[in-house]
Amino acid sequence: MTFHVLSLALACALPVSAAPVDYTRDVRPIFAAHCVSCHGPTKAQAELRLDLYARIKEGGNSGPAVVAGKPGESRILQAIAGDKPDVSRMPPKGTVPADRVAVLKRWVEEGAKGPATEEAVSGGPVKSSHWSFQPVTRPAVPAAEGGRYPIDNFVRARLAKDGLRPSPEADKVTLLRRVTLDLTGLPPTLREVDDFLADPSPDAYERAVERLLKSPHYGEQQARLWLDGARYADSNGFTIDAPRSIWKYRDWVINAFNSDLPFDQFTIHQLAGDLLPKPTTDQLVATGFHRNTMINQEGGIDVEQFRIESVIDRVNTTGSVWLGLTVGCAQCHDHKFDPISQKEYYQLFAFLNNCDEPNINIQSPEEAARRNELRLAIDQVTRLLREIDPTSPEGVTKWERGLTDATWPALPKNIAAIFLVAENGRNPKQLATLDAAHRKIDAVRHVVGHATPMMAAAHVALLDRRKALEKELAALKARESMPVTTMVVRERKPPRDTRVLLGGDFTRPGVPVKPGYISALPVTRPAANRLDLAKWLVSPDNPLTPRVTVNRAWGQFFGTGIVETENDFGTQGTPPSHPELLDWLASEFVARGWSVKALHRLIVTSATYRQSSKARPDLEKVDARNRLLARQSRIRVYAESVRDVALAASGLLSPSVGGPSVYPPQPDGVYRFTQVDKNWKESTGEDRFRRGMYTYFWRSAPHPQLVTFDAPDASTSCTRRNRSNTPLQALTLLNDEGFYEYAQGLAARIDREVAGDDTAKLRHAFRVCLSREPSPREEARLQAFLSRQQSDLQARPAEAKAVSPAAPDRAAWVMVARVLLNLDEFITRE
Repeated sequence: MTFHVLSLALACALPVSAAPVDYTRDVRPIFAAHCVSCHGPTKAQAELRLDLYARIKEGGNSGPAVVAGKPGESRILQAIAGDKPDVSRMPPKGTVPADRVAVLKRWVEEGAKGPATEEAVSGGPVKSSHWSFQPVTRPAVPAAEGGRYPIDNFVRARLAKDGLRPSPEADKVTLLRRVTLDLTGLPPTLREVDDFLADPSPDAYERAVERLLKSPHYGEQQARLWLDGARYADSNGFTIDAPRSIWKYRDWVINAFNSDLPFDQFTIHQLAGDLLPKPTTDQLVATGFHRNTMINQEGGIDVEQFRIESVIDRVNTTGSVWLGLTVGCAQCHDHKFDPISQKEYYQLFAFLNNCDEPNINIQSPEEAARRNELRLAIDQVTRLLREIDPTSPEGVTKWERGLTDATWPALPKNIAAIFLVAENGRNPKQLATLDAAHRKIDAVRHVVGHATPMMAAAHVALLDRRKALEKELAALKARESMPVTTMVVRERKPPRDTRVLLGGDFTRPGVPVKPGYISALPVTRPAANRLDLAKWLVSPDNPLTPRVTVNRAWGQFFGTGIVETENDFGTQGTPPSHPELLDWLASEFVARGWSVKALHRLIVTSATYRQSSKARPDLEKVDARNRLLARQSRIRVYAESVRDVALAASGLLSPSVGGPSVYPPQPDGVYRFTQVDKNWKESTGEDRFRRGMYTYFWRSAPHPQLVTFDAPDASTSCTRRNRSNTPLQALTLLNDEGFYEYAQGLAARIDREVAGDDTAKLRHAFRVCLSREPSPREEARLQAFLSRQQSDLQARPAEAKAVSPAAPDRAAWVMVARVLLNLDEFITRE
């Protein structure tokens, strides 16, 4: 049944009569004339449809549109009247004539009756024709000249359309440095460079790639990028920004990439590891993905408000990381551009609204056994001490009540503070403190207050025994290490109710909703809990997750994804530059068991990846941004790798993988603008030189070097980092305390590794930093700089000692090292 001109004409001529109002004859035409353009079969704002009687009774996100017999409580009449501040006036443009409003009011007063059956104008949800919502189909690989792998055929076939040719392969040193930085975030060692240059076999590069994929540093590099999306930080955020313990989740991500955990399992463990049958500790740790939300600990907050804010963040992050959609735009209203309704947003919300947020202890079986043995020993010594000094709550009470004005000032301050608390208000820790203090005071009776020498000797012996036991107890407690904790999620029982939040406002709950998916996607699965959500995301039928994931990998290795807007695959995002290649990669990713290493191997071994990155004049006008990939891209390394390459060059880098966060040097005064001062005690020893990804990350004041080189702030999910180019970056490399220390380390390394003349040392230093030999011009300029520094510093010994306190004779080499560490090429992946 359709609405037509006659219906509208009838609506215009409706009389207000005493006859009962008929829905089909009198009411439906009014809705057709004024409402169904926004609340009809093809567009149902706020999930409200007014073209069908059943849907009118059901209502939308705010609940039923009409309440039979109660026009004052019927939202449709409230909206038309526009006199309720929390109800939007409808229609947005124009008004409903008064006679028609009277008809609607009478219809509601008479019971809002409708037909027993009604033909739908159109059935089912509206599907989207947008390209990214369509199923992934495996395209045929096109024929192309000189392609090494299918990737190359797709790229070269596209280049051929514009009459372009690919660039030649990069030289071997550039190629090895490129792939080593991309896969591990570290530069190749000189030994690795020399071995690669000396290997003439045709598969030398492929074998180098295999070595890098097996490196433990591969997992660190891939984890760093994933942790951006997971919004990982070591503190809670907001103004208090208290510390948290969640580094075990970071370790889990590193290990998952190193072991090549299939991406579908990688997803399921993080979103629903606790819901798997008999979950392992690792699977529980993995659920820390959604504990990376910020936590507000300020006084006077509404706890429920910020719990809901955390769930909203989890919904938005899930949509961004796995679906590449701006799902968060549907929090307050239907998405303006993509087929995601507000109700569907809260269906996704319902999956994640049922989480408890515990912290769990992480111990190996061996650690747990040792801890249990220590606890038994501590308990035994504690019992022996109590046998020597028996006490009781009654004894403490007697002590407290025996205090006088003369004895009160002698009390320790912490004991006096506890005595000021009412007896029935003292917590267990305070009671234990009083008990221990009473024992110490009572011990005086061992040596005083006894008349006979025999009694005194016995008490002295008891005192000696007491001291020995206390010493033993202190030694045992010193051996007892506190268990490591980490933050996880667990499904709660009973489940929470979820409602649409009108306007995204947690104080305005609408209709209840159950877990459910985005209907525009061609995927149907049961929808009950987070495990169902995780399986839906990695279902072979879900077209977005594989496309989004391979696109991000492509952006990692080329600077920009095939879809440039990697976090928006919706209608407002950019279309793919190579749509067939994107779908081929997505289908291949799934076909290869969701193996991330296999995907990376495919990309970095392709001829497209191995091209030179040198600029070409013929591309400046036709493809200035290199979207067609006729060459490689030059990419500055990530903020953490800026530190890593400097540490590697200096010879100071600690190769340890995993573990708690560390505190490398940073400028004074970083926390002057924060509400709560932070304890930044600089790490010493090996921890001082850990990789940048292990630097303790305070959300309110991240390490300045990370901020300078565009590390995200971890407040929200980041799926692609920006890359800026600022003078502050050059100043950081030149003058920052940490980089000055690395320059001193590099100078010491050169002195240690090369016994030859200055020319040999300069060439070695250059290769250490850039992997290649210097050109004659570069060598000459460095030699001139070194000579000038040597002359100047020899004339100023005090300045030489300030530059290199440990070895003033190396001061000129420290200056050369500062130049090399400050080169653009040093922090650039060619």
